[in-house]
Amino acid sequence: MTLLRVENVAKAFHGVHAVDGVSLTVGQGRIQGIIGPNGAGKTTLFNLVAGVLKPDSGRVLFDDMDLTGAPPHKIARAGIARTFQLTRPFASMSVRDNVITAALGHTRSRKQAQQAADAVIERVGLQRWRDNVSGDLPTAALKRVELARALAIRPRVLLLDEVLAGLVPAERQPVVDMLATLRDEDGLTMVFVEHIMAAVMRLSDSVLVLDQGKVIADGTPQEVTSDPRVIEAYLGEEPTIADA
Repeated sequence: MTLLRVENVAKAFHGVHAVDGVSLTVGQGRIQGIIGPNGAGKTTLFNLVAGVLKPDSGRVLFDDMDLTGAPPHKIARAGIARTFQLTRPFASMSVRDNVITAALGHTRSRKQAQQAADAVIERVGLQRWRDNVSGDLPTAALKRVELARALAIRPRVLLLDEVLAGLVPAERQPVVDMLATLRDEDGLTMVFVEHIMAAVMRLSDSVLVLDQGKVIADGTPQEVTSDPRVIEAYLGEEPTIADA
């Protein structure tokens, strides 16, 4: 079952096409990777799906509902949540209150929001920081707060923008394991932009490759990483798949 469909979307800034006729289809319970060099249009594509930007043309469909150009709050309520590469917690609030605030978007009861937040905090391994002020947390914990806030919205599709950025290798592997569990046990559909190729190879059912706003390859991780166009534009050489 197709859950998210992006049809030929385009976005230009001052005449420069950041996204130029990009399409993708994501089935329920699947993980879609998106890779490409810096400036390829990956985050712009996320912003078009999440409602931060309106496309100049094309459509965004979620579960056959047309969300093209809808505001972010409407898209979040429909069931699409996102994280940001640069974490954006309420720095003066505790981890728990940050997650409760996100959960309140889907319940009018603070008690229910608290219960939902506590469950998500445990799910992403934030218990030890639950009552800490978010602004004092290390990068690895802040990444988990960002993930927890998105999960508290109870999304059916989760957009992850470089969730591993800024983490050392020892910190990446637990996050990769967690994402795999969210898909395998919870059936969560994910679309993620990532530069850590080991994570892309492990998690992705399919991978879309962008360069200068256009799709240059779309297929399985093995197919795209052996595509000469991808090697030339992004990989430089065929990647060795090491631990994330």
